[in-house]
Amino acid sequence: MTPTRVLIIDDSPTMRLLIGKALREDGSIEIVGEAGDAFEAREQIKALDPDVVTLDVEMPGMKGLDFLEKIMRLRPMPVVMVSSQTGPGTSAAIEALAIGAFDCLAKPRRAADDAFGTLAETVKLAAASRKGLAAVSARRNGAAALPRATQDGLPTAARAARAPRTRPAAIGIGASTGGIEALTALLADWPEGCPPTLVVQHLPAGFTRGFAQRLAKSSPVRVVEAEDGMPIENGTVYLAPGGVRHLLVVGASPMCSLVEAAPVSGHRPSVDVLLHSLARRFGKASLGIILTGMGSDGAQGALEIRKGGGRTIGQNETSSLVYGMPKVAFHLGAIEEQLALESISHAVFGA
Repeated sequence: MTPTRVLIIDDSPTMRLLIGKALREDGSIEIVGEAGDAFEAREQIKALDPDVVTLDVEMPGMKGLDFLEKIMRLRPMPVVMVSSQTGPGTSAAIEALAIGAFDCLAKPRRAADDAFGTLAETVKLAAASRKGLAAVSARRNGAAALPRATQDGLPTAARAARAPRTRPAAIGIGASTGGIEALTALLADWPEGCPPTLVVQHLPAGFTRGFAQRLAKSSPVRVVEAEDGMPIENGTVYLAPGGVRHLLVVGASPMCSLVEAAPVSGHRPSVDVLLHSLARRFGKASLGIILTGMGSDGAQGALEIRKGGGRTIGQNETSSLVYGMPKVAFHLGAIEEQLALESISHAVFGA
């Protein structure tokens, strides 16, 4: 098996040593280089073409987030932020994820801390996400070859014929890797007065409140972190909190329910759990959307919506950072139509 090749970028020699030690303990990871600042790192990336980069936030000369933006714009590759500033819920972590970082880990505060216990596995998952980054870079730089009306692969006439149908009573959206950026772009086009929209984005505990606040600033609709017993209303997006509970919709007067239970499809909260609840509560008036992400979470839930007469949409491969979740759902027969990210709002609302 070809090892995962990693470049470590951190201005602290001690921290580079600790990160390298944690990664070398996994026999399938190779440290190909180290850099103490962004300028040295740029040359190392050109020369070594690593599979994954670990990146600090605080560095001399150029801050890590500025360098991350340049990486994603000029030479996209998986980046794992490793910094004292990228703990759960921090603004730096949310900013890094929005720019395109694969994940964020906090540096240990004490020598006894096991902060790097998940680093090796995170790096290997990041390496697996490398496919599709070039397409995201092209989209960011306005390099799409087709005009907006045909970016989903359909001619304009066919697109016009596929007009939005009956307005859904509720919308469920699932996303994972790449979802921070995808949801930010999608909900910026969500209209005021939209049906209640419930979102599961795979994030660790502590990240979702800050992400909800970020989405609220960039979207014309109200965005909140869901709370148990919160009524669902038009014009509001409800983001499932990360942690130990699943988000469902229940009740004759529909409301959010946060249920402590085992992970489903490997996740908690799970997209499958949310979409199953929408299928049960709203039937053919429900709409499920599966966005970019690894794994299969959401496929079974989307299938239940479609079996019940509801509508389902999957993000297409070209616009997905990781074409995993929508691909599995599509091949299961759970997705009615696959669309480019920028076409989804039009397909739902006709705007």
